[in-house]
Amino acid sequence: MKKHIYKVLALSAILSLGACKKDFLNQSNPNAIAVENYFKTENDVLLAVNGVYQSLRSSNTLGENSGLFTDERSDDAGRNDNQSNAGEPFQFNDFSLLPSNSYLRSHWLALYEAIGRTNVVLTNIDKVSFANAATKENYKAEAKFIRAIMYFELVRKWGPVPVVTKQLSTADEVKENTFRVPEADVYNQIVSDLKDALNSTLPNFQTGANIGRISKAAINAYLGKVYLTMATTLSANKAENLSNANTYLMAAYNMKAFGSLSEIPYTDVFDVAKKATCKELIFQISNKQGDISFSSSIAANNQAKGETINSLKPSTGIGGNVKLDLINEYETSDLRKDFSVKFANDPIVKDWFITKFRDASQLATNAGYGGNDWILMRYADVILMLAEVNMLQGNDAVAIQYLDMVRTRAGMPLYAVAKTDANYAAKFPTLKLAILHERRVEFAFEHQRWFDLIRNFTAAELVTYLKAKPQSSYGIAKLANVTLKDRYYPIPFDEVKLDPVKMYQNPGY
Repeated sequence: MKKHIYKVLALSAILSLGACKKDFLNQSNPNAIAVENYFKTENDVLLAVNGVYQSLRSSNTLGENSGLFTDERSDDAGRNDNQSNAGEPFQFNDFSLLPSNSYLRSHWLALYEAIGRTNVVLTNIDKVSFANAATKENYKAEAKFIRAIMYFELVRKWGPVPVVTKQLSTADEVKENTFRVPEADVYNQIVSDLKDALNSTLPNFQTGANIGRISKAAINAYLGKVYLTMATTLSANKAENLSNANTYLMAAYNMKAFGSLSEIPYTDVFDVAKKATCKELIFQISNKQGDISFSSSIAANNQAKGETINSLKPSTGIGGNVKLDLINEYETSDLRKDFSVKFANDPIVKDWFITKFRDASQLATNAGYGGNDWILMRYADVILMLAEVNMLQGNDAVAIQYLDMVRTRAGMPLYAVAKTDANYAAKFPTLKLAILHERRVEFAFEHQRWFDLIRNFTAAELVTYLKAKPQSSYGIAKLANVTLKDRYYPIPFDEVKLDPVKMYQNPGY
C-alpha cells in the first residue's frame, strides 16, 4: 500500500505535464496506477492525505531546513560564504536574486506540487464510500488546510500567483490554468479553504499518534494570521480584516489548555522530551528520533565546529550563521538569547551559531538523527499577533497586555518599565517597533522574521529600515543592494517563459 501512494503522488504535480505520442498512450505500464483507479477505500484516501502531510517536511516547502527562503532573506541569518555552491543561496540575503535561481525555482515547484497533492485528494475523494461522513469531511479539511498554507507562502513571497483548485489531467488544462491572479483573489481562496476546514469535526487539539495533524486551534490561528496579513498588505477592507483577525485569533487563544504563558518555560517549547505534552504547541511537523528517514537534522545542521551543545554529530563548519544585528537586538538578561545562540570559539570558527534546536542525546546517535519537531504555530505567536492587531485597531492598552505576557515569560521587564530605559526607548520608540522586536527575539530562526518585516513595512519603508542598519552588523551581504523590487521574489524564469503575458515578471527583475 505504501508503494501505491507514492505512485499516486507522482502524478500530482500541477505544472509538469508533457506531450505524448498516441502509441505511447495506448501502452499500459503494469507498475503504474492511474489516479482515477486508485481511490477505492477509506484507507486509500488516508494514505493520500498522509502524502499531503509529507510534502510539508520538504526543505523546499515549509520544513525545518527551509530557512533559506525566510530567515536568510531577513536580517537574522545568512551566509558569510558567497563562493562555490553557496553562490545561488547567497542571492537571497544579498538582494541579488535572479529569476534563473535554481533554489527559487525548486521552492516554487515544491509548493505547487504540494498543492497538486491536495487537489488530487479533493478531486477524487467523492469516489469513495465512507462508513462515517465526518471522516470524509475531516480528510477534506486537512487537504484544504494544507492547500491554504501553501498558497499563503506563495502569495506573501510572489504576490499574484496562479490558483488551481482541481486536479489537472491534460496539457491543455495546465495551459488554461497557468496565469497569475490578483493577491486579493489568492487570499480569498486561502480564507475559503480555511473556513471550510473549520466546519469539520476535527478536534481543538491533536494528541498522541495524531500530533502533527491539523486541529481547530491551528485553523483559527492561521485564519487570524491570514486576515492580519491581508489587513497590513492589501489596500482594501483594512478595518474588516483586522476585526476578523481579532475574532479568529481570540478563538484560538480561548482554546488554550493553560492559564498563563509563564506556566510554560521557554526551553520546554523546544525540548525533545516534551514535544508531545507542551501545551504551547498548536501545529508541528512530527519527527522521529533516531530514524534515518523521519528524524530531524536541524540540531546537527546548526552546530558549529568544536561544539557539542546541539548534537553528537561532529561539525566542520559554522552551522547556522547568525547576524550580529540580531545579537545586538537582544536586551540584557534575555533568557531567550542564552538559549537560542552561542558564540563558537574554535580556532577555525569564531562566530555566533544557533543553539535553539538541540538533541545531543544518545538516541539521536552520532549521525545527528534528532527528534526535534518543527513548530509551525504556537501560542506565543497567537498572543503577539493579538498584540499587533489591537495596536493597529488603536487599543494600545490591550496590545500591551498581550505583549507583556510574552515579555514576562522571558524574564523581561514589563513594557511600561522597559520604556523608561533610554536604550530600549531609542531602539523601539513606538509600540509597533516594540512588538516587532518581541517577535524577532521570541521567534528567532523559526522562519517568521521575513514575513514579520513585510507585514509591518511597505516596500519603501522596508528599504529604509534595512538600509539604516550598520553594514558591519549585517555580514557580507550588501544592504546597499536592497530596493523596492525586493518586497517580492522574481517569478522563476521558466514560468515566465511559459507565457510572458499571463505569467508576467514582478517589477524590477
